[in-house]
Amino acid sequence: MLRKLSYAAAGLAMLATMSAEKAIAADVLWYGQAVFKITSPKGKVIMIDPFISKNPNTPKALKDISKIGKIDMILVTHGHGDHVGDTVALAKQSGAKVLINADMGRTFASLGWLGYKQMIRFNKSGPVKPAEGITVTMVRAEHSSEVRSKDKDGKETMHPGGEPAGYTIYHAGDTGVFADMKFIGEYYKPDLALLPIGGHFTMDPAHAAYAVKNLLKTKTVMPMHYGTFKPLKGTPAQFKAALGDFPTNVVVMQPGDSRKFGG
Repeated sequence: MLRKLSYAAAGLAMLATMSAEKAIAADVLWYGQAVFKITSPKGKVIMIDPFISKNPNTPKALKDISKIGKIDMILVTHGHGDHVGDTVALAKQSGAKVLINADMGRTFASLGWLGYKQMIRFNKSGPVKPAEGITVTMVRAEHSSEVRSKDKDGKETMHPGGEPAGYTIYHAGDTGVFADMKFIGEYYKPDLALLPIGGHFTMDPAHAAYAVKNLLKTKTVMPMHYGTFKPLKGTPAQFKAALGDFPTNVVVMQPGDSRKFGG
């Protein structure tokens, strides 16, 4: 059974625990970049960093967000556009709660994007339970965060995004290597780690491999956040080579692929 779900964001990370009475697998669908749709063993649908409609790597058949259907909650790791993406539109369309760091939630509200009642604003090490069988804990990550907005005249402004975050599946969001990954691995014991490997803005394959071998020691890892834009040059092959003979199962998926984990 996949017992936990972890999620990381630029600067912060979030850990979510999913529980079920029976060993039922959780379904993980990757849209490309850091976008995941996770269906828990009890049928709750979790969207993470839903950068979909303008994501160059999302398959055409999946770009129409009006066809996504049921969503119970949306987790946002940080304020950059390739992670906030379609959060507001999806929240309004589905009525889903948006789990977000407290400071960025205030920015969303002040911009008129979402009302406080539709958000669950929280911070590191304060577990919340947005649905039966799911606990989400925000943990640390290393990145930056800001929210970009345009006014009615098209003038662009930047707003505070709070610290980036991540959500045991461990979604590391956009992060560099940091020593507290050892704490995340030892305390939360994630079953699956979704790690950025593209480099330039996040860990590259060598750094991600170091994190797995020396800090997280997760048994199953899926690389993400690579190949979407030119600077993100890291590849799964490079990641595997950097891991060497370390006993981690590397799951490589293509955007649009889904797979069950656990069970």
